[in-house]
Amino acid sequence: MRREIVLDTETTGLQAEGGDRLVEIGCVELINRMPTGTEFHVYINPERDVPAEAAAVHGLTTEFLVDKPLFSRVARQFLEFIQGDPLVIHNADFDVGFLNMELKRLNAPLIKKDRVVDTLALARRKHPGGPNTLDALCKRYGIDNSQRTKHGALLDSLLLAEVYIELLDERQGRMELAYVQLDASGVAISADAPAKQRPEPLPSRLSAEEKKAHEAFVATLGENALWQRYN
Repeated sequence: MRREIVLDTETTGLQAEGGDRLVEIGCVELINRMPTGTEFHVYINPERDVPAEAAAVHGLTTEFLVDKPLFSRVARQFLEFIQGDPLVIHNADFDVGFLNMELKRLNAPLIKKDRVVDTLALARRKHPGGPNTLDALCKRYGIDNSQRTKHGALLDSLLLAEVYIELLDERQGRMELAYVQLDASGVAISADAPAKQRPEPLPSRLSAEEKKAHEAFVATLGENALWQRYN
């Protein structure tokens, strides 16, 4: 069993080391590359004002966040949810930078890069011409993102989970069972060989009498009958 966590964050700005803080974390659990329905989602009081330009992106205002828990109150629950499993993140340096900044404040273990799969790196390798934003990838793969009127950590994680499966060509509907291995940067490096075909088809289970009876029945249907194509 392979457990992965698709993760996204929202923040007060772009500078983790410049005073910006987390305001939202959303996580979606995958088991063997399939969503299980188990999620982690929390809004966070950033202990500072949210600039208007940031609120315009994710819709989370200072007034909305003022009564939400501090990161220190949810850190344990967050770390218990992600455990030591791989994290799937789009533009991972950004999110990991903010998470590690908050963890560092608590003297908690930091998230190491070798456990992170960056879907932006995957997308750039697979689609070097881009664009490779989350919205662009949803459009490319026919994933409905009509509810994404603003950025949201949980919604974006749910969308990214679908994008991730598409990037690895492991969409369940295609009945593709190959397991794709990733290198440290999150790039697919190999896959199991496809299932082999039988060298000889299995013998028919129909008796000679049953075959003759079928041929006699098809003959009564006329020359233009569809069955004539398969006789």
